[in-house]
Amino acid sequence: MAETTVVHLLRHGEVHNPEGILYGRLPGYHLSETGRQMADLVAKTVAGRDVVALYSSPLERAQETAAPLAAAFGLVVEADDRLVEAGNLLEGSTSGDGLELLRRPRNYRYFYNPWKPSWGEPYLQIRERMRAVVEDARATARGHEAVLVSHQLPIWTIRMAAEGRRLWHDPRRRQCSLASLTSFTFDGGRLISIGYSEPAGSLDRRRRARGA
Repeated sequence: MAETTVVHLLRHGEVHNPEGILYGRLPGYHLSETGRQMADLVAKTVAGRDVVALYSSPLERAQETAAPLAAAFGLVVEADDRLVEAGNLLEGSTSGDGLELLRRPRNYRYFYNPWKPSWGEPYLQIRERMRAVVEDARATARGHEAVLVSHQLPIWTIRMAAEGRRLWHDPRRRQCSLASLTSFTFDGGRLISIGYSEPAGSLDRRRRARGA
């Protein structure tokens, strides 16, 4: 009989970023106090599950999100570059309301191909590295569960690929909130379902501001 394995993709918690910088892969961006509470709440929520492997993006905010899980399960966090944030040529810029970057004439040269996208790491490249790390985690945790701490765009990209959807999209429509879990369930090597949950949703200020 085939074994059931679950690979959870956990987005990191809220980051301390009062200047509104598009930080991307830049070092030095850590969880805020709320972000640490999010990480603790996720760890408490999944504490009863059968997690035997824990991987994380090497960036500080992801490592800090993984730390309470490592303590809860007695695991060592394995840093994996394949889980890193998507590359972005605009990192270091002030993002403002998200559309501010589009309004700056000096940035126009980056937006010639939104389907690739031309301003950052290609979707196909993100898909392939995320597909590989999910498969490795599935093999390692066979018959059990694994948690992979990553970032919004990589998680959303592999979810869209797994669901057979196009990779280019409107970023405002991503279902991947802070400290959310996107869970892939496998029967043997076959993906049988994709689930989504927000164990720390009550702490997400942006969600509360929208009245969600």
